[in-house]
Amino acid sequence: MDVTLRLAQRPEADELLGRSPLAALTGMLLDQQVPMEWAFSGPYTIARRMGGDDLDAHEIAACDPERFAEVLSAKPAVHRYPGSMAKRVQQLCQYLVDEYDGDAAAVWRDVATGKELLGRLNALPGFGKQKSQIFLALLGKQFGVRPEGWRAAAGPYGEEGSYRSVADITGPESLDKVRAHKQEAKRAAKAATPKRTTS
Repeated sequence: MDVTLRLAQRPEADELLGRSPLAALTGMLLDQQVPMEWAFSGPYTIARRMGGDDLDAHEIAACDPERFAEVLSAKPAVHRYPGSMAKRVQQLCQYLVDEYDGDAAAVWRDVATGKELLGRLNALPGFGKQKSQIFLALLGKQFGVRPEGWRAAAGPYGEEGSYRSVADITGPESLDKVRAHKQEAKRAAKAATPKRTTS
């Protein structure tokens, strides 16, 4: 796995995401309630603060929880909620150690179908259906991981030529299109919410 990504919009952070399956999974896990670039820069920051040039699931799972929380909390913090995200990253790494001997790429290496891959992603701590579908689309569109039926399993995020998620970001221009799509979706959701009337 060695691809060129533009998710963190920082060359050194994107380089790590492109060569490290665990960094890519961790970035996806961190991608909530913060700007996408912040989330996907997180794995690089964690690796540097732990004294390495990659993430190691065994090392993170075995790390003292307080010490690992400090790694994420040090300024600038890795996430808006560094304490709870530290817990989630450790839970993810512990699961990978238990189920895949710490090898993140094993989650998708031997899958036969998109449905099977979606099931495996859904089983990861911190990965709900939407996050799993987005990551599946990212694997298919940018990492070349394309088991049979992967687009269907990724739902709308797997659509060709869509600009719905991180799976579609290949540079500043596509980032702007994804942002515009998300703002439009928020507006539509807000407009669809019935207004409360006070009696």
